[in-house]
Amino acid sequence: MTHRLPIGRRAVTRSAVLGSAALLLGVAGRARADSVPTPPASAAPAPSAPGEVVPTLPAPTGPHAVGAHPVHLVDASRRDPWLPAIPVRELMLTVFYPARDITGCSPLPQLPPLAARLFGQIAPRSRPQLPAAGVDWAATRSHSFSGAAPLPGRRPVLLHSPGGGDPRGLGTLLAEELASHGAVVVSVDHPGDAAGVEFPDVTDDRREPVRATELRRDPRDEPSVFRRMIDARVADLRFVLERLGRAAELPLPDGLADVLDLRRVGVYGHSAGGSAVTEALHEDRRVRAGINLEGFLDHPPAVPGGAAEPFAVTANGVDRPLLLLGSERFDRRAELERSWSALAARSGRWVHRRCVADAGHWTFTDFAAVLPQLRAAGLMTAAGQEALIGTADPAVALPEIHRTVRGFFARHLR
Repeated sequence: MTHRLPIGRRAVTRSAVLGSAALLLGVAGRARADSVPTPPASAAPAPSAPGEVVPTLPAPTGPHAVGAHPVHLVDASRRDPWLPAIPVRELMLTVFYPARDITGCSPLPQLPPLAARLFGQIAPRSRPQLPAAGVDWAATRSHSFSGAAPLPGRRPVLLHSPGGGDPRGLGTLLAEELASHGAVVVSVDHPGDAAGVEFPDVTDDRREPVRATELRRDPRDEPSVFRRMIDARVADLRFVLERLGRAAELPLPDGLADVLDLRRVGVYGHSAGGSAVTEALHEDRRVRAGINLEGFLDHPPAVPGGAAEPFAVTANGVDRPLLLLGSERFDRRAELERSWSALAARSGRWVHRRCVADAGHWTFTDFAAVLPQLRAAGLMTAAGQEALIGTADPAVALPEIHRTVRGFFARHLR
């Protein structure tokens, strides 16, 4: 059964909401909300071109300041699935974590500058409702601070996979929210798939510091592309989890490797990211719980009129907690329902279903906060906003989604 989340009313019980932060935090490292230091003056956005809109992001609600650190990983065991001439698989991550002190630290941008420029060029092609000009995507600042000292303690680890074609920065709001309540969130970019991925340098096989997407259409309309995308993402997530098991070898801020509690690993993802994390939950016993934010769980028919092929997780069911969280106004809900119902039927009590009333597919991303600002600036229409995030009030829908995600992981990663 799918439970509808009526906007304006709590999606979880009062006790679950009030207790979720403590459950995520564990015993060590709790702090009062008024103990979070005031951000430095450098938190102000960089100047933009005259007339360009700089979107702002709402601050997380937890008791902790948030640190963030980008990490470059290389999997030498795999060729790049999109450009086989590249003999290794490179990934970029952002690790969000509860911070002990942000004094003197600067906030990271939502999107790094070169990736932001590519995003501004590419995103309006796949989502024509977005403005092709007038937005300085690179100037938006997060509420996560580079170089911040991690808060001591033992903390659950949550892997995040963004939507197909989306950069990891579009999941900043939820990642910061979870980190501010005590989790470590590892957000993964999938190069060749994401609109733009910015690396710290160039290599002999990759001559540019930023890499653009190889996607040209909706992958659901190209079965072979969709399969490649999901297979690559699952392999990416499992590689990241393997490297986190040797966190002392990673270039992390001092003390952060000691904070990771890999006995409490969860995964969540939006759209294609939801597809990938659900399959990763099925394949990898290190993952204890997962949340699929409106991702398909079958491969589209290889030929028109053919049968869809269920993922392994859909065919076999799950034996660990999984939340399927969808939106009421997703225009492919009927197609999504096919695989979600099949998985739920095979999984019994392990699968929980929720639907956010009046919301659209991209309500689960930072677009929920950004698009109303673009509409207010006259850069997109009301119809365009509704097509992407529905008619739910983002000021209410986003907190409902955040509470639901936070509460689910708090219950299942104790």
